[in-house]
Amino acid sequence: MTSSSEDPRWQRPASSSLVDPEDDLPADDYGGDFETTAIPSYQGSPGSSSSGQDVLHEPEPLPYVQPAATRYNTGPVEIEPIDDERVRAAGRRGTQDLGLLLLRVGFGALLIAHGLNKVFGWWGGTGMSGLRDTLTEMGYRHVDILGYVAAGTQITAGVLLVLGLFTPLAAAAALAYQVNTLLAGVNSDGGHNLAFFAPQGHEYDLTLAVIAAVITLVGPGRYGFDAGRGWARRPFIGSFFALLLGIGAGVGVWVLLNGANPLG
Repeated sequence: MTSSSEDPRWQRPASSSLVDPEDDLPADDYGGDFETTAIPSYQGSPGSSSSGQDVLHEPEPLPYVQPAATRYNTGPVEIEPIDDERVRAAGRRGTQDLGLLLLRVGFGALLIAHGLNKVFGWWGGTGMSGLRDTLTEMGYRHVDILGYVAAGTQITAGVLLVLGLFTPLAAAAALAYQVNTLLAGVNSDGGHNLAFFAPQGHEYDLTLAVIAAVITLVGPGRYGFDAGRGWARRPFIGSFFALLLGIGAGVGVWVLLNGANPLG
């Protein structure tokens, strides 16, 4: 059975539609997706100076300013090469530290021996009683206390020098003792004994004073407890201060405690 498009039974009326237009219209009480919400304008309402930033209650951003162009010198820069020979020469000390160790230990041991000789009378010494008598003859005051101070200074400075500990101060203390001894020896006969050579001269005390001054200035070297300190590597201002302190202390003790004290 066939049908023809000319069959009036298969022809739809001109007013008919495949979809009813009323199906696309929402109901009067429908509040769904078809309802829209008005989006506020970023330019503000007419007659208002507010902008889109007012929506978030934030101030308007500052106008963008183009940064000034900065020119950098990107060309090659010549770097001075490291002088390896100069670096090695700075750390090369040869036998200098060994010589300082020998000087420091030898002088410290000599001071210790003299101090023990005064306190205990060892190696033919007279002990503290003989030291007090000697100080009295040389015109010193307060010899009971001064005798222990003198012997204690020698022993303490000697031990510190042997250890290489607080070397500038230890050498300055030894220098003060030797300066005081030298002044007392020169003044023992009214200043007339200015001979240099032994046995009546003062070459021994003067030599020890020079050794103490040298150690004060050059430092202990690397073989000692002061090896990591500045006065062992590069002694400078502190060593000069210690030198002046030692000389001043020696002169001051002689002026204040000797019988020839001009202030007394």
